[in-house]
Amino acid sequence: MTLHKLSIAVFTALNIAFYAQSKKEMSVLIRNEFNFAEKQYRFLMKSVPKDKMPQSYNASENRLMTRDISWWCSGFYPGSLWMIYEQTKDPEIKAEAEKRLTLIESNKTFTRDHDLGFMMFCSFGNAYRITKDPKYKDIILTSAKSLSTRFRPGMQAILSWDKMADFKGSVIIDNMMNLEMLMWASQNGADQKIKEIAVAHANTTIKNHFRPDYSSYHVIDYDVDTGKVLGKKTFQGYSDSSAWARGQAWALYGYTMMYRFTKDQKYLDQARNIAKFIVSNPTLPEDKIPYWDFNDPKIPNAPKDASAAAIMASALLELGQYTIGGEKKTCITTAKQMLVSLSGEKYHAKLGENGGFLLMHSTGGLPLNSEIDVPLIYADYYFLEALKRYKDWYLQ
Repeated sequence: MTLHKLSIAVFTALNIAFYAQSKKEMSVLIRNEFNFAEKQYRFLMKSVPKDKMPQSYNASENRLMTRDISWWCSGFYPGSLWMIYEQTKDPEIKAEAEKRLTLIESNKTFTRDHDLGFMMFCSFGNAYRITKDPKYKDIILTSAKSLSTRFRPGMQAILSWDKMADFKGSVIIDNMMNLEMLMWASQNGADQKIKEIAVAHANTTIKNHFRPDYSSYHVIDYDVDTGKVLGKKTFQGYSDSSAWARGQAWALYGYTMMYRFTKDQKYLDQARNIAKFIVSNPTLPEDKIPYWDFNDPKIPNAPKDASAAAIMASALLELGQYTIGGEKKTCITTAKQMLVSLSGEKYHAKLGENGGFLLMHSTGGLPLNSEIDVPLIYADYYFLEALKRYKDWYLQ
């Protein structure tokens, strides 16, 4: 064997050994995280009122923050419970998940805003995926029909919020996430008009929501009847022209998901370009947990957003399924670093602390002085989803 061939062989062997070690380490990390989640959520369960859903935790008052079932995040707690049950088979976790589904079932006819996908697909979608109970499928189909009533033909988009003082016809980037329920429903017995609505909304969002660098505005304000763009604004970001971190995460996840369902190349291209904006952004820290807004001038003295990282990690892992070469590697390694960071002591709660939530240091609405540097239920949800995706797609 020549020296050159020997060098290649040694290099290849080292790569294989490193990859195997990496897989082993991630396998242990993921198993440990779900075992921890089982114990931590048993602690959380004891504090959640029967008619409420957990939102966050006020450490200074040692008080669990909860909301009623019409809150946009009401599906994340039962959804998290189902993912924990899937990995641990804990019967008490399953019982709590089923009880919480019963509590929010009436939301299937909710039509007051666009959040029904978060509320019903993150919850009943996971329940049906795991149990295949037909009653859960029926609830999802009814929910999809309810959400579709918010489609406005003049805008060719789903109206996020009803008319407000600052917005006549608001469509927020978050709304891309709710298309998943519509696309799933269209493949599982719903009227095909529901798919047409989802596709129309995604196309309108591509047209109006993005800047040349593929960062996203938070809110596009439309004339509901004509579809004319009245303004490009923010509600939760630093400024109208800034890149609110969780908004970029919603966009990345949404277009990756739309490619999964449609295999339309323009959705994949959009997701790839959004991913490039995120992973190559000069303000993305070494630990890959973004600041709450990529353009906050106070960086590095600005709050982080663990929830944005969890969503990004989950989305990047799926995007890694549809890309190749260096691009695929970047998606996977960035997501992995996010998961490793979130699992570390800087962002991860200790057992019995943090109000029962898994992650610390999320930022909900800084301009609203709301949910700043706190645990958030949807941070936990997408963290668990990302862990599951890594296990299913990259450890087999």
